[in-house]
Amino acid sequence: MAGIRRRQPVKKRRAPRAVLILAAYPRLGVAERAARRLVRERVLACATVIAARAFYVWEGRLLGELSAVLHGKTTAARAPEALRRIRESHPDKVPEILVVDVAAGDPDYLAWVAEQVKAR
Repeated sequence: MAGIRRRQPVKKRRAPRAVLILAAYPRLGVAERAARRLVRERVLACATVIAARAFYVWEGRLLGELSAVLHGKTTAARAPEALRRIRESHPDKVPEILVVDVAAGDPDYLAWVAEQVKAR
């Protein structure tokens, strides 16, 4: 089949690596204010705040307290900035802040996350 060229497969552009940031707060209102600020400042693409009850040992005592958990979605590149801002404004002496790699997700959603936190 002379003269017929095979098309090269079109490479899909991969969205930057996404992460989920979990941060526990002592009160719902504090977590909601942090969520609004971090999304408004485009450090997080999206933040979900959920009321919860936390159980842990602190200074030798078992505690069970109402709390709130902020689930923030961002890119791995923006995670250090998100961690810094959460830590700076967090009321706890030792805040619970975790960064979890996102192994997979809806490609359109992951691209949206990356677009929302992209430097402007």
